[in-house]
Amino acid sequence: MQLKVNGQDVDITLENEKTIGDVLASFEAEAAKNNATTVSIKIDETPVSAEEFDEAAKNPIKEDTLIELRVISLAEIRDALSASQNNLKSLSEQLLEIPAKLQSGDDKYADQIITNLADGIDSFCHTTTLCALFPEEYEKIKFDGKSAGEFFEDFAPIIADLEQAMSSKDTVTIGDLCEYEISPRLMSLAESISKYLGA
Repeated sequence: MQLKVNGQDVDITLENEKTIGDVLASFEAEAAKNNATTVSIKIDETPVSAEEFDEAAKNPIKEDTLIELRVISLAEIRDALSASQNNLKSLSEQLLEIPAKLQSGDDKYADQIITNLADGIDSFCHTTTLCALFPEEYEKIKFDGKSAGEFFEDFAPIIADLEQAMSSKDTVTIGDLCEYEISPRLMSLAESISKYLGA
């Protein structure tokens, strides 16, 4: 049997493990000791979804079985949150410039910042989703006293308003939303992450 973790071969000695499920359970127990968890599994180069896992776990280990795991650690997630914090703070500051840029006809700059905003929020949402794999840590992060889910539930209508204003080229509304609604929220997110990382 061959085990790869994040693309690297890992030496493994089988003890009482007879099935793929036995091997994965042993590995996950070790990973948990190091604040890490498995985020994706491939068996013989075939991805295994959450729905398929129970069935795949029953398969016996063979000499030529290949198990590939993608593992993420809490330390990596904290690093990603730190990068998000810096990015959100920078975006918050750039959004404050949008009203003036739009008034001066610099639509290209404004469009680029809003594209960066979409990418930044997408990246941040991905990171908080991964953070949810560590429930105890996830519970510690609050954004304006809310969970990430609650925060974005409140934030989503504002983003929808921005998309609507952009499609109708309503530069006044775009500027107002960026300056008074979105920028302060991004700064609040950055401060919340800073507080969590400093804890």
